[in-house]
Amino acid sequence: MKQDIDVRSSLLDVNEYMQTLGQHARQASRALARASTEVKNKALLAMATEIRAAAETLKLENARDLDAGKAKGLEAALLDRLTLTDDRLESMAVGLEQIAALPDPVGEVSDMTYRPSGIQLGRMRVPLGVVGIIYESRPNVTADAAALCLKSGNATILRGGSEAIHSNQAIAACIRRGLEQAGLPDTAVQVVQTTDRAAVGQLITMPEYVDVIVPRGGKGLIERISQEARVPVIKHLDGICHVYIDRDADLAMAEDIAVNAKCHRYGVCNAMETLLIDSNVAEQILPRLAVRYADEQVELRGCSRTRAILADINAATEEDWDTEYLAPILSIKVVDGLDAAMEHIHRHSSGHTESIVTENYQRARRFLAEVDSSSVMVNASTRFADGFEYGLGAEIGISTDKIHARGPVGLEGLTSQKWIVLGSGQIRK
Repeated sequence: MKQDIDVRSSLLDVNEYMQTLGQHARQASRALARASTEVKNKALLAMATEIRAAAETLKLENARDLDAGKAKGLEAALLDRLTLTDDRLESMAVGLEQIAALPDPVGEVSDMTYRPSGIQLGRMRVPLGVVGIIYESRPNVTADAAALCLKSGNATILRGGSEAIHSNQAIAACIRRGLEQAGLPDTAVQVVQTTDRAAVGQLITMPEYVDVIVPRGGKGLIERISQEARVPVIKHLDGICHVYIDRDADLAMAEDIAVNAKCHRYGVCNAMETLLIDSNVAEQILPRLAVRYADEQVELRGCSRTRAILADINAATEEDWDTEYLAPILSIKVVDGLDAAMEHIHRHSSGHTESIVTENYQRARRFLAEVDSSSVMVNASTRFADGFEYGLGAEIGISTDKIHARGPVGLEGLTSQKWIVLGSGQIRK
């Protein structure tokens, strides 16, 4: 089946175009569900080869997007995320090869047991079907998302941001060639060719063709999709992550963790945005932290108790506790013990990642049990909340939902389980 619909020159309206993509994806999903691991890996490795071979073409198409972005006045950070360099193209190809090397979750059977009736019962891991992914800025997501969906046996419809339309279509051509070389339908991965925002509205309201939506982008995009979708959504809204330094913390360790969690990278969802410190150790550690944050040019905003120790920092407002800065800004609050720290987290956390630094076993166990986030840590930086660091390979995103997938969503998160029953003629009496 060929992707012979080009909405940019077609008389079809956007809704009809998206319906056609949905029909093709549903048909392709059946082929992928029965594809062997060997065939899927062959496609992934062929895609990596195609990306390396098309590097100059990809950079030329990317330059068209960059020129358009500069003309529109896109911020430097957005232009950086949009840029495809030789290193980033190689990373894209290597990422495809790494996903090919990961174990295939599809068909995995677990929990087999015999029932008194004589039937044997277990669960088999299966693809979700058709995954719709909506994302912004980063063209590398096109290859990463396509690869994860393919390896997990899912067809996918990818709708990238308008600012990357030429880059995404060039990458899509490499993906199609890789699928064809492996004998898979090229409609197994379809990249939406229109920049019309109506395409998103249609994609998220086609439950007959799409089984799940994964939005990757800003808070506004994700809130809109969550409110309007008629298809289940795997989402995360914010990464308002906390580190709590307990009174029984190793303060040297706490200092290193607090600096790394904030300063390792600023514009990522697992960066710490609020630091909580037990009042018993605040006077000891805050001045030391202030020096290190000053070296990193991090702006500090503190509660009144923090400012009594660090007089020259700005006052934190109520809004600060609920803000994902994605920037060198940190809010700090001094609290009276673990219960006060957990109460602050319960009120202001986005459910992404929280960490406690402590040598007290009982308080560590309470923190793990009572803090309700997708990743909860003891004596570790929040920056570890990542699919690669968790051994999942690439990730489709980090979910703060509580149903189906939670935390980094890798191959297993793009599958489900069904019950299987093996009998030898049993009938129910």
